[in-house]
This record gives sequence, structure tokens and C-alpha cells, in this order.
Amino acid sequence: MMEDISKTDPEMFELVRKEGARIRNGVELIPSENFVSKAVMQAYATFFTNKYSEGYPGKRYYGGNQFVDIAENLAIERAKRLFGAEHVNVQPYSGSPANQAVFFALLNLGDTFMGFDLSAGGHLTHGSPVNFSGKFYKCVSYNVDKQTELLDYDQIMRQAKEANPKMILSGLTAYPRKIDFKAFSEICGEVGAYHFADIAHIAGLCAAGFHQNPIPYCDVVTTTTHKTLRGPRGAIIMCKIEDRLNKDDKKTLAQKIDSAVFPGLQGGPHDHVNAAKAVAFKEALQPDYKKYCGQIVKNAKALADSLMDNGLELVTGGTDNHLMVIKLVNKGLTGKGKEIQNALGEAEIYVNKNTIPYEPNTPFNPSGIRLGTPAVTTRGFKESEMKVIGESIAKVIDNYTDKSVIEKARNDILELCKEFPLYHGMEVLR
Repeated sequence: MMEDISKTDPEMFELVRKEGARIRNGVELIPSENFVSKAVMQAYATFFTNKYSEGYPGKRYYGGNQFVDIAENLAIERAKRLFGAEHVNVQPYSGSPANQAVFFALLNLGDTFMGFDLSAGGHLTHGSPVNFSGKFYKCVSYNVDKQTELLDYDQIMRQAKEANPKMILSGLTAYPRKIDFKAFSEICGEVGAYHFADIAHIAGLCAAGFHQNPIPYCDVVTTTTHKTLRGPRGAIIMCKIEDRLNKDDKKTLAQKIDSAVFPGLQGGPHDHVNAAKAVAFKEALQPDYKKYCGQIVKNAKALADSLMDNGLELVTGGTDNHLMVIKLVNKGLTGKGKEIQNALGEAEIYVNKNTIPYEPNTPFNPSGIRLGTPAVTTRGFKESEMKVIGESIAKVIDNYTDKSVIEKARNDILELCKEFPLYHGMEVLR
């Protein structure tokens, strides 16, 4: 598989080899990361990477797309089956462009919308002032309750009635509990707003029944296709066909979404990525995928319990999904998220620094650590391994400047990972 690149570009080949060794020898706990199957990886590296396909199946601006059309339609139909969606666009390059397309389709520049505050668990595209969503639109952010750190839907309703937004965005990147999409739908119905859900992190859990599926309660839903979906880097947009708020409009909601993606934001789709998405969706439709998602949730609960048993405090006191956020403030480590992230990395434990609700410091030096279980679950880790990992994390956090403690944790992780090889037969990882 790697013979040609090893001859053509030994420098890049060596970097690929080193990255393979890194993931093989460490534990990937960044909740937005996962490992695709060999089948998905192979679909990504196919002849479809050579094709240019502006437009949609049956309506292209270039010739020679007869097989591209079939591949894209496969991805669309499988995504519809997986989520129960009326309409699916599989062309978005990634999650943020997908979200931007929804803004373009539903709002005019300067319109008011509501989104989840970044420090409490939202995403940059949910209204951060440094992002297009906060720069070009008026965002009224909703937050979590200061005491419980949970979403307060009554408070969000009160905010919505006062702000009168045109759209309310539900979804998460660092909220460790389930979201009640039905409650958001009721709020949107009360104020006459579109309901747009971003399920990039939890899409797999929604498809497999371990989280409420937002499709019945939303006008538009976006998700990345990596993370818990275990597909290639990319995104899809799912929506109702009809526009319930503008029934007299000449364009349906589905047409607005499609035209916002192309020609509104993108040129030709990445056909090789769409082929890999189709393979990932087929894998997610298999019975084993539900077992996999169930194990993600079990592993997350086991890891959370291990962390708390070893003296660490978690946002909301635990997790209902695939992720959790460690609060460093009770350890006297306010603003030390970056240093802790680096110390854990030295121990071959890969996490990301993260803000906590009502963050006392800055996003660049926050007071939290975000971690999740999709990638380690793909490797076959179970609850007993989560206990070991949790103990190692706690030891490093308590002694993050002590190189001997970090080295001991690293050796424990290396021994653990030997029992769970990744990508059998790919010599490049050795």
C-alpha cells in the first residue's frame, strides 16, 4: 500500500510511518478523532480523486460522471436510511462549511440567531465572535446553569422569547450530557424560529439509538462524517424537504440547502471522500455498529468513574455520551489546560485542552481537559482498560512536572496498547 510513496517521497513516507507508530503506541482520547476501517481508507484512495463533478447527480457541468453519480447517490440513500432523513446533501467538505451553508440558506446577513456558548460546550460556528457566525450574524448565546452545568430549557425559552431569533442552533462539542432536541423544537415553535442541530460529535450515537435522533424535531441537521460515525473527514447536511416557515417561497428548504452548498460556497465535490462516506454509512447500517456505539458509551462512563475515583472533578459530574471534561480548578490548576495536555501527550495519552463553563481564564490557556472514547473503542478497549487509563491520567495531572511519573505512565500505556494492535498487516505502522 505504501511502496510507491516510500520510493517517490521518502521524507513524507517517514512522517506517515511515524504517525502510524504514534497512534499504535498511544491512546487517542480526543473525542473528535477516530480510526476509519481499511475499507473506508481504500475508498478514499481511489480513481474518484481524479474527477471533477460540479453540480449534483444527473445535473453536472462536466462529462464522464456516470459512475460518480451512482457513488454519490449511494452515499445519499445510505445516509437517509441511517438517520431517517427526507433529504441529504453529502457534498460539504467539512463541518464548519456545512454549518456555513445552513446559515446562508436560512438567514440574511445580520439576522439574529441563538447558539450554544463556546466555553460551555458549543462550537466556534455556534456564534463565536471570532467566527463567521458571530461576525456576520447577531448571536444571542445561551449557556448552562452555573450550579448544575446543565442546559436549562426554561431559561432558553425565556431568552428566545426576548431575542426573537430567526434560528436556534442546538448541538455540542464539549457538553457531556444528552441534548433534548424535542425541547428545542418546542422553543423554536413558540417563537417561530428554524431549528438547526449540529450533531457532529454524537451522530453515531443518534443513528444507533444511544442519543435522541434530532431528525424528527429539526428543520436542518448537520454532522461531520468522522468522529463517532467513523468515516472520512467530511460532512453532510440533512433537512426536511419543505420549508415550514416560508411555505409560499418558490424554493423548497432542500433546494435552498443544495444551492447554498453549490454554487453558494463550493465548487466540485470531493468525489473520493463521498465514496468513502458511502462505505462508512454502509458499515454504520450493520448490526455490529450498534454494539460499537453502545461500547463507546460504556467506556465513557467507565473512564469518567475512574477519573472521579482518582480525585478529579468533571463538568456536570459525569457523562451520558462519548465525552467528558475534566475541571482543573479544584486541583489549583486554573489556566493550566495546555500544560496538562502536553504532559499527558508525553505519556502517550492524547487529549485536548478545553474551556469549562464560565471559564475563568482564556481559550488559549483554559482550565479544562476534554477527552472521549470513540477511537479507543474502535481499537477494542473495554471498561477494564478505561480504569487503567483513568488512573494514569490522574497520576500525570497530579504530577505534571515530574518526568519520572510521566515516564511510568507512558510505560503503562505502551504495555496496554500492545494488546490492541491497529490495522493488522500494515507494515508502515511498525
